[in-house]
Amino acid sequence: MSLSHEDVQEILLLLDDTEYDELTLETDRFTLCLVRSADKSGWVQETETRGKRQETRLASLAASEEQSEPVATEEGLLDVRAPMVGTFYSSPKPGAEPFVTVNSSVKPNTVIAIIEVMKLMNSIPAGVSGEVMEFHAVDAQFVEKGQLLMRVRPSE
Repeated sequence: MSLSHEDVQEILLLLDDTEYDELTLETDRFTLCLVRSADKSGWVQETETRGKRQETRLASLAASEEQSEPVATEEGLLDVRAPMVGTFYSSPKPGAEPFVTVNSSVKPNTVIAIIEVMKLMNSIPAGVSGEVMEFHAVDAQFVEKGQLLMRVRPSE
């Protein structure tokens, strides 16, 4: 098993949403230690590979990737946001019809997507009743916790 740069970045995103200040991962080939910086603004990565020690300061991804959200197309729409970080999938499997599209009716328990986190598939419910008016997440895109997925016009 080897960790890619993307794997480490995904671990950092997961750690940003926790209260933990340190993670140590040991394998036969390497030891990876991530420690939250004293000012809580990022992480310090200490890696030891076959006796060589290396330290790298890593910025918090959540803080470094501020994104502006699109303005709602009409007033009164409710935001549906990602409850966790991971890879967003709009359908149950590649090539299948999406769970919902623009103009789909949803109820609080309607599954609108799947978010994959470390090989675990998590069904994401709408959380509201209404009609999907805007779709903002892209299939197979990495999403952050709290990122806007779609907007729904609430049913009356």
